[in-house]
Amino acid sequence: MNKHLLSIEDLSKSDAIQILDTAEEIARISDGPVKKLPTLRGRTIVNLFFEDSTRTRISFEAAAKRLSADVINFSAKGSSLSKGESLKDTALTLQAMGADAVVIRHGSSGAPARLADQSWMKGSVINAGDGTHEHPSQALLDSFTLRRHLRDSAGDLSGIKVAIVGDILHSRVARSNVLLLKKLGAEVTLVAPHTLLPFGIDQWPVNISYDFDDVLPHVDAVMMLRVQRERMSELFFPSEREYSRGFGLTKERLDRMPKGAVVMHPGPMNRGLEISAEAADAVNSVIVEQVTNGVTVRMAILYLLLGGMSA
Repeated sequence: MNKHLLSIEDLSKSDAIQILDTAEEIARISDGPVKKLPTLRGRTIVNLFFEDSTRTRISFEAAAKRLSADVINFSAKGSSLSKGESLKDTALTLQAMGADAVVIRHGSSGAPARLADQSWMKGSVINAGDGTHEHPSQALLDSFTLRRHLRDSAGDLSGIKVAIVGDILHSRVARSNVLLLKKLGAEVTLVAPHTLLPFGIDQWPVNISYDFDDVLPHVDAVMMLRVQRERMSELFFPSEREYSRGFGLTKERLDRMPKGAVVMHPGPMNRGLEISAEAADAVNSVIVEQVTNGVTVRMAILYLLLGGMSA
């Protein structure tokens, strides 16, 4: 594997499968009496979050602590960053403190790549979401979840059909998932209104549909995306009610899903908008499991990036 995880494009297919296989082994060990591993004892991991986050930040923190690493949570709010300190100076400060890895979430696309510049940071950099660009660890935990339900926890995802539905335009999760799912052999269909598809979508290796009901009977998994209203400076659909009617996973649509198909959502959810309460809490919903798997997969990422480095 590369030293950093900035994009799914940093991973070969074998790299991705290695992460998923390692996560599977970690999950097996974690089911035993010993929950904490000594693998990264003496390492320091910094969570550097410029945007609000609950699941991702806590997930990376839990993953690092279960590997016995020291964790520093660094929030932009209340730090020197709020006083105008540059990303470069922050990186140099973290380097001087001996950070072995920095997990960064930033509102600007490309910020993790800048942090990974050798003149700034000698440790590993893990992209925990940058702007509308990518969120690679989320895609990896999503594929891990899919593989566990649809592929007996082994191999790739060849032949699996996944529909990614909703706000594709603003979704870094969608971009990373498209790259990884295609790399693992899955067939991906994006379902959204015209206004929530990015420019150049016809160049993506996916099928595109504007009719959720037409796609629904033919999928193994439906991945619902949050409508990111905080990133919208204008109206992208007439009303929430109309959006939900056309692109929400309602109880009626849930009932029409194929047997064995699973419901996914990266969270946080807008219940009643892109997903109904009945769908979110359905027996075939794996949304809570995605959160659990997030810790395991992020343990695998940290282990593979840092486990082989000399102390």
